[in-house]
Amino acid sequence: MLQQPFCAAMNLIERATVIHYHRQRIAEHGCGDVKALGWVGEASQHDRFEVMANAVDFSHGCVIDLGSGTGDLKTFLDTRFDGVSYLGIDHVPEFIALARERHADDDDAHFELGDFNTLLLPRADHVVACGSLSYRSGNPNHLYQAIARMYTAAAQTVVFNVLDAACFPEHPLLVGHPVDEVLAFCRHLAARVEMVRGWAGDNVTVVMRVG
Repeated sequence: MLQQPFCAAMNLIERATVIHYHRQRIAEHGCGDVKALGWVGEASQHDRFEVMANAVDFSHGCVIDLGSGTGDLKTFLDTRFDGVSYLGIDHVPEFIALARERHADDDDAHFELGDFNTLLLPRADHVVACGSLSYRSGNPNHLYQAIARMYTAAAQTVVFNVLDAACFPEHPLLVGHPVDEVLAFCRHLAARVEMVRGWAGDNVTVVMRVG
């Protein structure tokens, strides 16, 4: 079980709004469809996973996945790497329930229900966030606080993706970020920082090497 809350980066209304959004998509598409997670389709999700897998060797590593949804990243990593130990965290109960069901026979997959913005994260080799850092927040430092906490928890790498404000259109729930500012912040924390663009021009993946 994860430790008690650390600090609140999104308020209760914002978190409730995100959960409501996903429940609407669950009702429309079904919990097991990637569209319930907010992806346009499987290709969109798979592209982001591919970028992460090409940038980091997850073999025999411990991974924390922030905003893990139904555990699709664990399934993907197992096709590419051996010995991946995985902890997925999500605050949508339906996603966690399905993830536990899908991975019931996998002793190396564990799922916790909770808001990763408020939990004290355990130490792990790799801390990743795929799509979960793009929600709007009234806290202007929300993204940077999340990145800093990910970096503190990571022994080897931090990998996350964000929407590029220069390309992403106005959206009621999601928000783009100024990529140059995000990279500058990351470089204050880590000496080695890389940025990779996938097939979606409005999305960038950032890789921070610890140490």
